[in-house]
Amino acid sequence: MSFDRIKEKLNILADAAKYDVSCSSSGSKRTNKEKSLGNSSGMGICHSYTEDGRCVSLLKILMTNHCIFDCAYCVTRRSNDIKRAAFKIQEVVDLTINFYRRNYIEGLFLSSGIFKDADYTMERLVAVAKKLRLEEKFNGYIHLKSIPGASDELMREAGLYADRLSVNIEIPTVSGLKLLAPEKDHKDFLKPMAKVKNEIIQYKSEKKIIKSTPKYAPAGQSTQMIVGATGETDQQILLTSAYFYKEFNLKRVYYSGYVPVIADERLPQLGTQVPMLRENRLYQTDWLMRFYGFDVREIVDKNNPNLDLEVDPKLAWALRNLHEFPVDINKADKFMLLRVPGIGVKSVSKIIQARRFRKLNWQHLAKLGIASNRAKYFITCKSSEFEKRDLTAEQIRGFILQNSSSKFRKLVSPQLNVFG
Repeated sequence: MSFDRIKEKLNILADAAKYDVSCSSSGSKRTNKEKSLGNSSGMGICHSYTEDGRCVSLLKILMTNHCIFDCAYCVTRRSNDIKRAAFKIQEVVDLTINFYRRNYIEGLFLSSGIFKDADYTMERLVAVAKKLRLEEKFNGYIHLKSIPGASDELMREAGLYADRLSVNIEIPTVSGLKLLAPEKDHKDFLKPMAKVKNEIIQYKSEKKIIKSTPKYAPAGQSTQMIVGATGETDQQILLTSAYFYKEFNLKRVYYSGYVPVIADERLPQLGTQVPMLRENRLYQTDWLMRFYGFDVREIVDKNNPNLDLEVDPKLAWALRNLHEFPVDINKADKFMLLRVPGIGVKSVSKIIQARRFRKLNWQHLAKLGIASNRAKYFITCKSSEFEKRDLTAEQIRGFILQNSSSKFRKLVSPQLNVFG
């Protein structure tokens, strides 16, 4: 195979992979030993940024962009008239090793269109990881995309060679998937997730007894949902996320704003604004669910099914629940401190530690890193100053917006009308 052909394949299949954002490398500590190549601990995977501001991983490619399915939202759909290409197994191995030796990458993110069937495709992905680990002694980070419908045996083998596995559920609801991808079955997405979850639990249990038990998907599994391709509310999306976190112990759920690339009456029109701000709000809410103790039903409900695009979800919750405030920064428990706008997880820990030795005032809080321009409306401390002054939620909202700026603000109005 000529260098020019390999380069052409790389251009085609790296470009096709940019729509998959579920490529975190956190959580794996595969160390270098016995003169092997690479180390997934520490730096993890390298990243680059696309023109629209997305952070993507290198080497991030598809095995092929041939696909037997005709999903309306996918650029590699069967009926789309695009250049097609496919890597051989050894080509992906060689590219990964050569790029690594040149310090271009720290790992591999490998996905694929589905050609022939799920097992045939998954078998090729596993073969790449297996060659890298066993033949090239590569200990860098490997993330494999699980193919919906792949057999349990292949999923088990995949986890023995990859650091992280992920299967994209693509559309948040069963009805949405049926509309845009009628050839796919929602159950096929759940099967590999369940297999990986059970294998992780089993291998961890065995390792407690037998130290030589190999690691199985040490960085866990993740998934991705497309946002804005169908008319789901943020409540539907977040309830789906909460379900997957609970049922399958996912490390991350990724949200990908739909990029209109195909004309289809079932989809937003070409030229429609990519919902980047909505995507950002979903990530912020996801963070609140995972690290701040919020239940999804506190943030979105029947009366507020969509997230506020003007203010972040934590501030929106506080404005709807002013009866919970103000809280005394010197007395409030961790649960309530985490719910104060402008105070993050690290700042809460610092506050709890510092107030053991003295009563905290505004100057102390500033040194601890809280965002006082937000927090001052919701807390009291060792000071006679208190900024709430019986202000209404709308007044507080106005003051905060007046004194803040966002690169997303110009996007608010268009995004409100995508499905209006």
